Amino acid sequence: MDDGRRPGQLTPERPDVLTAFRAGLDADRGPAIVFGGTVLGARDLAELSDALAVGLAARGVAAGDRVAVMLQNVPTSPIATLAAWKLGAVVVPVNPMYRAGELRYLLDDSGATVLVTEPQLYVATVAEAVGDRGIDVLVTDPRDLASGELPVALRVLPPGPEPAGVDRLLDLIGAHHGETPEARTPAPEDPALLSYTSGTTGPPKGAINTHGNVAFAAAVYRAWMDLGPDDVCLGVAPLFHITGAVGHLAVCLVAGLPLVLAYRFDADETLALIERHRCTFTVGAITAFIALMNAPGAADADLSSLTKVYSGGAPIAPSTVEAFETAFGAYIHPIYGMTETTSPSHAVPFGERAPVDPGTGALSIGVPVPETRCRIVGEDGREVPPREIGELVTQGPQVVPGYWDKPEETAKAIGPDGIRTGDVGFVDEDGWFFLVDRKKDMIIASGYKVWPREVEDVLYEHPAVREAAVVGVADDYRGESVKAFVSLRAGVDVPTEDELVALCRDRLAAYKVPRTVEVRDELPKTATGKILRRSLG
Repeated sequence: MDDGRRPGQLTPERPDVLTAFRAGLDADRGPAIVFGGTVLGARDLAELSDALAVGLAARGVAAGDRVAVMLQNVPTSPIATLAAWKLGAVVVPVNPMYRAGELRYLLDDSGATVLVTEPQLYVATVAEAVGDRGIDVLVTDPRDLASGELPVALRVLPPGPEPAGVDRLLDLIGAHHGETPEARTPAPEDPALLSYTSGTTGPPKGAINTHGNVAFAAAVYRAWMDLGPDDVCLGVAPLFHITGAVGHLAVCLVAGLPLVLAYRFDADETLALIERHRCTFTVGAITAFIALMNAPGAADADLSSLTKVYSGGAPIAPSTVEAFETAFGAYIHPIYGMTETTSPSHAVPFGERAPVDPGTGALSIGVPVPETRCRIVGEDGREVPPREIGELVTQGPQVVPGYWDKPEETAKAIGPDGIRTGDVGFVDEDGWFFLVDRKKDMIIASGYKVWPREVEDVLYEHPAVREAAVVGVADDYRGESVKAFVSLRAGVDVPTEDELVALCRDRLAAYKVPRTVEVRDELPKTATGKILRRSLG
């Protein structure tokens, strides 16, 4: 694709997030965080994170130390992140749904010395995971800094316990109110985040997202989505995920956008937040947008302000994009990236539409973002011609230098020519990239390759299907056979298994057609809304 079809290239200057945020303060920025009835201005955010940074330093946190943050989308999450960065410490985002064993592994692997979490999580999980490791734990109730009408999830959440012997985050901030830490400017190679992968091919690995990686990725969002102070960001993605950390928090700090948070995603509440705050931009998993379409209040919702909509992290069926645009008038722009590319490596520039490949029916994930080189390679590692299927390899300023304390794993995945993503796809003659599926999810049925995504896209064409997932199951005759799982939209006629199988038979070769279809109320998902195929079978 000709660069002339893309928005202007990024400027050579990419200040780190802290420097950009301080520059915004000089320009007297407005609101930074909106949470229920609370609005924190940028100066509030700066002062609160300054006080916390001084408090953490007094407790021994220094440059290079790891600070784990195990919180939902609440104001204290960005405050803790900024405080750690102001000391040169590294933030370890932790999924609040982790159990004790999972958390214990992350704490041991990262060597975190501080953990910020909720009182409820401390009692249920953290105390067992921390044990006698000598980790300094700070708790913050999700209602801390909240006022007025609370987010839906917090209205029914019972008051948290007061764990004995554990200090409160707000008390530490209050003890150092008005104090400022020694000014520090991160170097591009300094680690900003230690983001742990999902561990689908072994124990989770800590991807080292540097300040240079984060600054570049935030600049990509700002330039390609045409974001500025007049925009309002809706925080759909969790801040403990790379999408939320970069596509919400970092870009809002850099570009001066207010960030609207709501603890956890709730479809009807999200519709109301978009209307109330006139949100213009968001990025999240396609399951979130499917949920918005199926929410009880969808028919009456006014989403006219929401024009800059992006989705990544999971395959997107063209029929879903069409349905969302019909319902709300907003086009969902595909975007693609991974933890190891600090979020975006490909995107559909704002204002353009992704092509649909006529052969596979797949929707393009976009074109490489500026300064990024992407190739499709065969088994021998050599680049293949357009439309030939191979593995996607990405090289650019957003690619992490490696995994934390895992040189062998780093050498396997990341080299001078980029990172081998594990995603399989092709590029067309115009430079648009298409994903077929994850390499490890391929099904071999009677010796034929079946990519689950192709079957799922067909199932999404049925008007009753809300979500679909396809997996391979053991078959004594075929080796593997194709099985589909679906959840259904409310208020529709329930299709029979034969009806769904017949739809696939009309669109697909016989070996790709599901032998069985199972209907479930909900399909298992990650915290970011990505359907977990590996949990089905």
